[in-house]
Amino acid sequence: MLKGLFDDKPFYRKLVAIMAPIALQNLMLAMVAAADTVMLGRVDQNAMAAVSLATQIQFVQNMILGVVVSVIGILGAQYWGKGDKVVLGKLFGMGIRHCVVISVAFFIGCVFFPRYLMRLFANDETLIAIGVKYLKIAGWSYLLTGVSQCYMAIMKVSEHVPRTAWISSVTVVINIILNSVFIFGLFGVPPYGAEGAAIATLIARVIEVLWCIASSYQNSFIRLELRNLFSFERLLAKDYWHCALPLLGAYLFWGVGFTSYTAIIGQLGPDAAASNAIAAGVRDLMCCLCNGLCTAGGILIGNELGAGRLDQGRKYGDRLAILSYIIGFFCTFVILAIIPVVKHYMKLTDKAQGYLVGMFVILSIYMIGRCVNTIIINGIFSAGGDTMFDFYSLAVCMWGLAVPCALISAFWLHWHVLIVYSCTCLDEVGKIPWVMHHYRKYKWVKNLTR
Repeated sequence: MLKGLFDDKPFYRKLVAIMAPIALQNLMLAMVAAADTVMLGRVDQNAMAAVSLATQIQFVQNMILGVVVSVIGILGAQYWGKGDKVVLGKLFGMGIRHCVVISVAFFIGCVFFPRYLMRLFANDETLIAIGVKYLKIAGWSYLLTGVSQCYMAIMKVSEHVPRTAWISSVTVVINIILNSVFIFGLFGVPPYGAEGAAIATLIARVIEVLWCIASSYQNSFIRLELRNLFSFERLLAKDYWHCALPLLGAYLFWGVGFTSYTAIIGQLGPDAAASNAIAAGVRDLMCCLCNGLCTAGGILIGNELGAGRLDQGRKYGDRLAILSYIIGFFCTFVILAIIPVVKHYMKLTDKAQGYLVGMFVILSIYMIGRCVNTIIINGIFSAGGDTMFDFYSLAVCMWGLAVPCALISAFWLHWHVLIVYSCTCLDEVGKIPWVMHHYRKYKWVKNLTR
């Protein structure tokens, strides 16, 4: 099956040209969370754990925004392959409209009701107090996140992926530098601790959204036009929601489920929460490669399907499916190799260090399923508009298996933290056979353009 896998040089040139900037962008975004974890971990374990729990609010926001961004990617890639920039502009305006509504809702929750939100993730009053201070500042940055994500989504499908990588990379570097300034109190600035991480994030988001808007006014970029922001196209809206509703259900299932995992581990004490924060940071860093391949592969397949070359799109899907396994095993090896380094560097209690090593071993197996499912479900299936499968698989594997097992093992059976953590990883590994069975039906090979 591997014979001839790498023979199509033009395909891999195009794939790498799109994937490398996207993977870099994802890496740089993950670096912000990792920098928060590392820097706060050097200051105070409680601050690190509290910020990790507080940022679950942004995770939920990004999950809902991800529906809008994904639909732009699915339909946008096909219309770009067809050469229809007019519809692409209308799709952009529709996406911005929805992103603004979502962002305002999360801003209100974080700035005006942060204590209620923090109580969803922690019962320790120290962690809640730190998280409240963080959210009151970080909530202002949530106003801007949706707009910048929408701009970068339209850049990716219109062959401006390198610009998105530049914007993300530079703003992440700024964010990390400002993190060190405000967390530790450098250059005469008072040390703000957890609040410093929120200040740095807010400044970086302002720079990011301004850069996105300025870039859109350059030649060959798709810019936001007011008539598209307020117009309504019935057929386009029908196609939009046909893709969006299953994605919304899937993202809500996945996002709330993932947030539930963090909340369950967070209820098991500060040591468990701190170890989980580090494992989550490493997991997000390792996912950058598979997320980059997922997005790049989806764009290439979508271009072929939108142009009517269905057989070629199917061939591209077959290659990506094999690559998903290769990347999964690569991530397993890397996670196991870095255990001594992470254990040595982070300032944790003895109990937390024991949890951390066990979580890394479990995570190394989990990453195989995560890579395979991300690339095939969110890349290949979504490129052809096959978005319902993600919803069904999450309903069964996450909410029918992993979440109940985690809840029962944590609060009824009172099992060890590592057993609870392993329950939160059951869904990705468990659904691989189902994913591959659905893949071979080739229902995702469709042209969605009108």
